[in-house]
Amino acid sequence: MNKSVYINPTEAYCGKSIITLGIIEHLLRSTQKVGIFRPIIKSKPGNPKDQDLDLFATHFNIGSSYDEMYGYTTDQLQELEASGKHDDIIDGIIEKYKALEEKFDFIVIEGSDYEGKNSIYEYSLNQEIVKNLGSPVIVVGKADEENSIEDQAYTIYQNVETFLASGCQVLKVIVNLVPEGVREPLEKELKKHIPADLQNIDFVPTDAMLGAPTIAEIVEAMNAKVLYGEDQLNRLAHYYTIAAMQPHNYLERIKENSLVITPGDRGDIVMTTLQAHQSSNYPSLSGILLSAGYDLPEAYHKLLDGLKDIVPILSVKTNTFNTARDLANVKSYIKPTNHRKIAKALQLVEKNVGMNQLLDKLKVMAPSSVLTPKMFEYSLFKKAKSDKKRIVLPEGQDERILRAAEFLSARELVEIIILGNEDQITKDINKLGLMIDFNKVKIIDPMKYVKFSDYVVALYEARKHKGITIDNAKDLLSDATYFGTMMVHMGDADGMVSGAVNTTQHTIRPALQLIKTKPGYSVVSSVFFMCLEDRVLVYGDCAVNPNPTAEQLAEIALSSSETTVAFGLEPKVAMLSYSSGSSGKGEEVEKVRKATEIAKSSNELLKIEGPIQYDAAVDMGVGQKKMPGSEVAGQASVLIFPDLNTGNNTYKAVQRETGAIAIGPVLQGLNKPVNDLSRGCTVTDIVNTVVITAIQAQNQK
Repeated sequence: MNKSVYINPTEAYCGKSIITLGIIEHLLRSTQKVGIFRPIIKSKPGNPKDQDLDLFATHFNIGSSYDEMYGYTTDQLQELEASGKHDDIIDGIIEKYKALEEKFDFIVIEGSDYEGKNSIYEYSLNQEIVKNLGSPVIVVGKADEENSIEDQAYTIYQNVETFLASGCQVLKVIVNLVPEGVREPLEKELKKHIPADLQNIDFVPTDAMLGAPTIAEIVEAMNAKVLYGEDQLNRLAHYYTIAAMQPHNYLERIKENSLVITPGDRGDIVMTTLQAHQSSNYPSLSGILLSAGYDLPEAYHKLLDGLKDIVPILSVKTNTFNTARDLANVKSYIKPTNHRKIAKALQLVEKNVGMNQLLDKLKVMAPSSVLTPKMFEYSLFKKAKSDKKRIVLPEGQDERILRAAEFLSARELVEIIILGNEDQITKDINKLGLMIDFNKVKIIDPMKYVKFSDYVVALYEARKHKGITIDNAKDLLSDATYFGTMMVHMGDADGMVSGAVNTTQHTIRPALQLIKTKPGYSVVSSVFFMCLEDRVLVYGDCAVNPNPTAEQLAEIALSSSETTVAFGLEPKVAMLSYSSGSSGKGEEVEKVRKATEIAKSSNELLKIEGPIQYDAAVDMGVGQKKMPGSEVAGQASVLIFPDLNTGNNTYKAVQRETGAIAIGPVLQGLNKPVNDLSRGCTVTDIVNTVVITAIQAQNQK
C-alpha cells in the first residue's frame, strides 16, 4: 500500500499548489493523518517560510514543525554540491522523510519550483529523490496560448517519459491553467505520445481570480506606498490599465477589477477614476497606482480625505513604462488568509480532477472507526450538495454573513437568500472585494418583496388568536428575523440561520410562534457536533433548556439520537450524571435514571445507558470496569447532559482545551429547520451551521 505521492511540476508556474491543496483535501476525507513534505525549497532573504508549506500547514493544521516539512533550501544544496556531498543530500532527504512517515498515515510530497537558474539540476535531483523514496508521481503540466500545441505537449510527455525511463511509477497526468479552446487539441496531441494507462488526463481550466494578485501582493512586490484604502488591500487586480490620455477616452477602455496606472501628477484621472468606480454605469475597479513618484496636489488630498470607502491608491517612484513592466511580473500566491482563493482552488480541483480514481490507484485505506473533522465536513458538504436547499440569512448587514455566502455559493453547497437593503448589501460586497455570483445568491429587501402582503395576512391569521392586528403583523415582518422565519413557514425558503447579530431568543421566538414543534414533541432542544481529532460526538442539550424534567430529558435524548442518525452517525446514548449505574443516589441522579427508562420504553431498539459518568461513557477501559458488558459504556457517541449549566460549560471546556471543532447549536424538534448562531461566531461557524440546516431540510421530506 502506498504511503506517499510525489507531485512534480514540469516547469515553473504550473500552479502546483492548487493541485496539492485539492489532493490533501481529498486525502483527509479518507485518511486520518496526512503530512506534507518538500525536499527542496527556495531560499528567500527576509522571508524565512516557503509559501506553499505555510499555506498547507496553516490551512490543514498539519501537526509538524516547519523544519520537519522540508529537506534543504537551494542555498544549502549549492553548498553541499560544491563540497562534493551529493550523497549527503539524498541521505538527508530520506532521513527527514522517514521521520515524517512515522508520524503520518500518508505524506504528500511537492517537488521543486523550478524558478531559478539551476532548474535543470533541480529536475534531475527530483527524479533521484522520487526513485529513492519509492513514491508514485503525479506529473503537473501547464497549458498556454503563446506556445504551439506541439511544444506544450512535448514538455509534458517528455517529463512523463523521463520518469518512466528511470524506473519511477507515474500515477497521473494533470494539465493545469488550461485556457479556453486549448484542451481538445492538447489532449489529442498528448495521447499520441503517452502510455495507454495514463491517457485518462485531467485538465484544470485557468481561473482569473486565482491568477490575479491582491493589491497587498502588489504593494509588497513593488514596494509601493499606500496613500488611501489600506483596509481594502484584499481586492484582486484582474487587469492593468494605463491611463495617460484624456479621461473621456480612457474610460471606455477600463474593465471590471482593473488597476489603473497613471502618473502621479494626473489628479484629473484620479478623480475621474474614483467617480467611475462609484457609478453604476462603469465597472468596479481594484485601485489606482500612481507612477513616477509625483505626489498629488494638496487640494486633491483635501478632497480625498473627505471621501469614504476609497479604493486603494498606491504610489511608486518608477516611471509609467517600468511600473507597467514590473506589474506584469508580479506573481500571485495563495496565502493561508486568502480563504476565497483557497475555496476556489478546491472547487476547481474537485470539479476537474478524478480524485476517486486517483485514490483507488493509491489504495489509501482508513480504519472504519476513525472519523476526523475533515472527513465529517466532507460528508456534510457532499450531502448538502446532493439536494441543494434554499437557506435564508436575515443578517445581511454583517460582514461574516457575506463572507460565508461567498464561500457557500462558490462551493455550490446551498442556494443563499440574504435579507436587507439590496443597495447597501451590494455596496458592502463590493467594498469587501467579494466574488459573489448573484445567480446563486439572492438579496431580498423584506419591505419590497412581492409576497410581503401575503406574508402579512398569513401572520395575522396565524396569530390573531393572540390579539395581533394587521398593523402589528406589518411591524413584525419589517424585522428580518420574523420575515426570514415566515419565508421558511410559507415554503419560500427551506431553512433559516440567524444569531450572528441577534440574540438566541430573537431567533427562536418567531420559529416557535410560526413554524412550531413537530407532532409528538413538547420542547425544542439543541445539540453540538463536537469534532475531535479522531471521532465526532454529539452533545445535547447545551444551549436551550436550563433545567429539563425527566420527561423533557428523555425527549432530548430521543431527538438527539434521531439527529445523529440523520447525519450518518450511529447513536449510542449516554445519559450523564455524577454516578454510574446503581452506585449513586440523589434527586438529580434519579431524574436521569427516570429519563433513561422513559427513553428506553419509547424506543426499545435504542442503545442507551444511564445514569453514567462522562469518563465511563467515552473511555473503554473505565466504561467496562464500571459497567461491564454495556453496549454504550466506553463507546458513547451521544452524550446527554442533565442541565444547561453542565452541558454548556462542558462543551466549551472540551472545545478550548482539546481544540475540538464545535458545530452548533443545532436546533431539533421544529417542523422546519431554524438554527441559531453565537454572536461571536466565525465565518466557518456560519458555513457549517448553514450546511447542517440544509441537511435538516433534506431530512424534513
